[in-house]
Amino acid sequence: MGNKYTKSARGQLCQMRLEGCLPSSETVVAAHLNGGGVALKRSPIHIFYSCMNCHDLYDGRKQANPPYPREYLDDEARKAVIRTQDIMIKEGVIKL
Repeated sequence: MGNKYTKSARGQLCQMRLEGCLPSSETVVAAHLNGGGVALKRSPIHIFYSCMNCHDLYDGRKQANPPYPREYLDDEARKAVIRTQDIMIKEGVIKL
């Protein structure tokens, strides 16, 4: 289950694009920006399409060698949100 924003990730390409990014859409999910608080997620409008590799790096389940600084990952995630929102606008998921 999910809302229209999270469901829109199906079939999309990763917008995070970190080293090791998986080029197909099979593992892409709607990842949330960090910072919603303990056990809380940000609004569904603040998602980005992320492959399993990039999502694991962003959430800290996996480390690059050398590791990415947290600030870099947060900045790349915000850029990915903008790219994702552009796609959602073009596909009618977000209506302006």
